[in-house]
Amino acid sequence: MSGPPCIIGVGQRTQRDGSSPEPLELWAEVCDAAARDTGVGDVGRVLAAADSLQVVFCQSWQYDDPPRRLADRLGIDPRHLLYSGIGGTTPQVLVQDAAAAVLRGECDVAVITGAEALETRRRLKKLGQRPEWSFRDPERKPFPFEAPFHPAEVAHEVFQAWLTFAVWDVARRAHLGVAPDEYRRGLGELMAPMTEIAARNEHAWFRQRRSPAELIAATPENRMVGYPYTKYMVSIMDVDMAAAVIVASESAADALGVPRERRVYLRGWCYATDPVYVAEHDEMWRSPAMGAASAEALRCAGAGIDDVAHLDLYSCFASSVNFARDALGMGDDDGRAITVTGGLPFAGGAGSDYMMHSIATMTDVLREDQGAIGLVSGVGMHMTKHVFGVYSTTPGEVSPPTPPRTAVARPIRDTYAGPATVAAYTVAHGRGGDAEWGLAVCDLPGGSGERAYARISDPALIAEAEATELVGANVDLVAGDGNVNLLKR
Repeated sequence: MSGPPCIIGVGQRTQRDGSSPEPLELWAEVCDAAARDTGVGDVGRVLAAADSLQVVFCQSWQYDDPPRRLADRLGIDPRHLLYSGIGGTTPQVLVQDAAAAVLRGECDVAVITGAEALETRRRLKKLGQRPEWSFRDPERKPFPFEAPFHPAEVAHEVFQAWLTFAVWDVARRAHLGVAPDEYRRGLGELMAPMTEIAARNEHAWFRQRRSPAELIAATPENRMVGYPYTKYMVSIMDVDMAAAVIVASESAADALGVPRERRVYLRGWCYATDPVYVAEHDEMWRSPAMGAASAEALRCAGAGIDDVAHLDLYSCFASSVNFARDALGMGDDDGRAITVTGGLPFAGGAGSDYMMHSIATMTDVLREDQGAIGLVSGVGMHMTKHVFGVYSTTPGEVSPPTPPRTAVARPIRDTYAGPATVAAYTVAHGRGGDAEWGLAVCDLPGGSGERAYARISDPALIAEAEATELVGANVDLVAGDGNVNLLKR
């Protein structure tokens, strides 16, 4: 069989009461739902046609063999089974890899799914209980990080995404020359419309509308997390959500009897990477890989950004949305919504699986707007991995993308004492809402392009960092304990 790759079925489930079934049951349920969604009328026949079954990495539970357990649960025997690695780009990468396999004649039908039950895990832990779920892997495996930790990032506690993505937005703010308070108001105006969309999305985790002022105001219920982000503005990971997508060749869709109006074609895609470590990024206010990947995905689709009617830009934090808008050439006055789900802070950020919900929802949107073009984006690691997918109910010529070049990485000095210039920064707040310490990325003198991390521990300087603009300030770094560089004025 052959023909252009298309999505023929999607399924989603959200359970908000903290009593979710285990991920295996969620996978099976949404795969069944996706098969029903094809319009074929015979769920078993659709699932039996799958020659590939793929599962997104699950943080909630370590199964011994996730795709095989799911295949057995569904009563199918695909010749190709895959369990993915981690990252926000994963679902789109699986979909586009399946599409590429279709184009090569190596695959006719691929069922792709993912789920998390992290809210149920959190609730059980609070009660001092553990879930009694099935097929636990007897070997406890470490979390599958794709790159080793940089020693300077270990020393300076550069781990949490709410910290690193805040750094990107501060760098962007300084590049644009916008005052801190004005920029934060802009973040609220960016994200408030997302809450409106989440409120209309039956699968969204939070279906509550919030105003721009409500989003950015630091309160006991909405504490500052990593300046300039409050709790309401960051991705919600503790959710119980699942989604599935079925990809097929045109001829397989014909053979199954999938109605034409149910088919959504993957018209173009591209994956690209920026440097792995935060301080390695040359221009910290933008993502060259986003620019290259989005341009190549649109080129493959034979479209431009002005042709795109519907978008779902990865929104773990505002900086990922802002960087994507900048890469796509979308200004603040662009009238298009930036999400079809409501985004990760409001619709829910189900581990590595959010994009499955993004693609599933985009499929539903495009079925209701026949002939329109939709674009989804994904971000992985600390603004390192980027992917874009372009979809439409109208088929077109499809060709795999030309991979963009990887950006050159700046060298990082583990320890440094001497003059430096602040390139970007953030301030970490504790659970009580108080500012506790700051993290800065600093340019070092000498023309080598070297950078160093630094910790801001002086309370007066921490307060200054949140009240004024420190990017571009000349500072001194001095040695602290444990290979930590301390920032002084």
